[in-house]
Amino acid sequence: MGVGDPLEAAFTLKAPLRAGRWLLVADGIVIEPVDVRFEVLAGGASLFAIDHHFDPAAAGSFDAVAFEAPFEAEAAGEAGERLVLRFSAMNATLEMSYIPNGDGALAGGRIPFLDLP
Repeated sequence: MGVGDPLEAAFTLKAPLRAGRWLLVADGIVIEPVDVRFEVLAGGASLFAIDHHFDPAAAGSFDAVAFEAPFEAEAAGEAGERLVLRFSAMNATLEMSYIPNGDGALAGGRIPFLDLP
């Protein structure tokens, strides 16, 4: 993911989202130091946004770097609207400075997910 090229994962809501405590897990493979913005949107409205700085794992390693962030969110969304998790690199020189960990435990981390209330 290069600077200005967000990645998104979307899900069509079956029902409105309840208010409560959420958990974002966003372990990733980090190639160079990078700041990543994570946003959660429902029906186009932002429920959560946080910037996090990542440094690569040990030199030459492609092990996942752990990141999780609990957050509180109000009730939102309606059935048929989209819930979106968006990742955006804020500063990087390489095209793929942060890669969501799609290998899970094989890369020493977790596959990114949202735990809903």
